[in-house]
Amino acid sequence: MVVLIAIFVWKKVPGMITGGLDAKIASIREQLDEAKKLRAEAEALRDEYSTKIANAEKDAEAMIENARHEAEALVEKAEADSKALIERRKRMAEDKIAAAERDAIDEVRATAARAAATASRKLIAEKHDASADISLTDKVIAGI
Repeated sequence: MVVLIAIFVWKKVPGMITGGLDAKIASIREQLDEAKKLRAEAEALRDEYSTKIANAEKDAEAMIENARHEAEALVEKAEADSKALIERRKRMAEDKIAAAERDAIDEVRATAARAAATASRKLIAEKHDASADISLTDKVIAGI
């Protein structure tokens, strides 16, 4: 056994074992360092995407609020436009009614004037003769 141990010591087997273990430890450390870097990158990406999601939610809320305001403004404008349109149509209808009333009144007056003229002609023709003309002419001359 002493010989075997001497051969191991002489061949530097413990140094080789230690060297192999050191290499294995270094490899594991490198893997751990790489894992730490990957974890840090993953956390940074997670934070970045969390921020992007939060910003996207804020942007979406702002868009919704903006759309709500625009819709309210459109509704108000549509209501105002419809009220103005109704008022214009009402005014146009009132103007048409007033024009129709004026036309009817003018037509009634014209008809009444024609009827009065016809009745006057008839009465004058029936009641007025040559002697009435002479007396009317005398009155007019006397009035001058």
